[in-house]
Amino acid sequence: MAEKITPRAQDFSQWYQDIVLQARLADYSPVKGCMVIRPNGYSIWEQIQKDLDRRIKETGVRNAYFPLFIPESFLKKEAEHVEGFAPQCAVVTYAGAKELEEKLIVRPTSETIINSMFAKWVQSYRDLPLLINQWANVVRWEMRTRLFLRTTEFLWQEGHTCHATAEEAEEKTRQMLRVYTQFAEEVLAMPVLPGLKSESEKFAGALRTYCIEAMMQDKKALQAGTSHNLSTNFAQAFNTLFLDKDGKQKVVHQTSWGVSTRLIGGMIMTHSDDKGLVLPPRLASTHVVIVPIMGNAPNKAQIIDAAESLATAIREAGKTSGLPYTVGVFVDKDETKQPGWKFHEHELVGTPVRIELGPRDLEKGQVVITRRDEGKKEFIPLAGAPERVLSMLGSMQKDLLERARAFRDASTYRVETYAQFIKDLDDKGGFFVAPWCQSKDCEAKVKEETKATIRCLPLDEAYRPIAESGNCLICGGGHSNVRAIFARNY
Repeated sequence: MAEKITPRAQDFSQWYQDIVLQARLADYSPVKGCMVIRPNGYSIWEQIQKDLDRRIKETGVRNAYFPLFIPESFLKKEAEHVEGFAPQCAVVTYAGAKELEEKLIVRPTSETIINSMFAKWVQSYRDLPLLINQWANVVRWEMRTRLFLRTTEFLWQEGHTCHATAEEAEEKTRQMLRVYTQFAEEVLAMPVLPGLKSESEKFAGALRTYCIEAMMQDKKALQAGTSHNLSTNFAQAFNTLFLDKDGKQKVVHQTSWGVSTRLIGGMIMTHSDDKGLVLPPRLASTHVVIVPIMGNAPNKAQIIDAAESLATAIREAGKTSGLPYTVGVFVDKDETKQPGWKFHEHELVGTPVRIELGPRDLEKGQVVITRRDEGKKEFIPLAGAPERVLSMLGSMQKDLLERARAFRDASTYRVETYAQFIKDLDDKGGFFVAPWCQSKDCEAKVKEETKATIRCLPLDEAYRPIAESGNCLICGGGHSNVRAIFARNY
């Protein structure tokens, strides 16, 4: 129940853990660092998969599946890649009652094994572009884990594409960044800033990495998705060549991009409150719960019939409402639990809209409707309830996004001096937009002294005015028109 949830203001980290556990989204596994995703949490992942899979396929990408195990020699073919992932790798050395001749890596990501197949499949320019995605699990041996946000095993999608030219690969990289940006904002109602990662923060083996960065309610940043231009780095390592129209053999240009179950953690920390989960309607399976309030009422059957009829009316109205999902309605008729318990329970698990219907409501021809994120009761005529509910669902999705965007914007600051940055980082938290000379030394100094990192070089001109230049925030030198977003992060 909600009383078990630690208030955000008291301990944000504990609050987040309480939400995940008490809303039955996930639980700790017997395997240290891993999690069990419970039905409430997995239904959210299914909604994410369904919507994002459609968007990915609309760009011409098709789904496939590749093995969980990767030969160790594959990982070693791309030097930066193996260096970047080696500390996180789980390695199989013994199987089938004997030592393996070659160690197998439990995939931390699939660039290498997918490239081994691309080298077989791509022969000519006619085979390009080759656009593949897979929904899978990956394993990265994390030392410090947190449910959904960082676990040893997690679920994700990873796209991998091959192109004839550098320009095509760059366009695909940015196209998928746009897909992620739109998805995060339209479905998760989570505003994000798309940007370019610094050289120090880019994906191991990539030419450049783009990302989307979101701000949580504690004003820390969360990297919510990445899209990598791999150039020809992996193609050269695996000799992925094609015969071009000019009769010359050339190396393909590649991309990879992915999001994971981390999105669920980001959604929780963006919208939820001290009562429990606040779930954007587009991620819900049950959008409306109707709670018949019967007690010892002599007309229980009438109340239940009215509740069932209302549920049917809402479902039918939802079919022509224009909402991009099938509206799920649940009539909670369990008489072993009191109405107050049910109210708290549905608040805890994030059901977007609650309807109360009791004997007096039936007499008056009305219902009581409450939107989860606002908590305000509305008395609505029974006949008008379906229309009002559908309006509430549409408004809630939009309002959650705009509320989160307003919070982020109010917590984003421009700073010109390092001393002011350090003070404000501790006092206020948030995103700090500042000039940066692009020196790795300056970047490392910030990380060491403040625990903040460069989240991205924003692509949005509102955050990165090219005409405006200034001295580097850290060293005070140069005259840079590059703006970086600094923040502490998950």
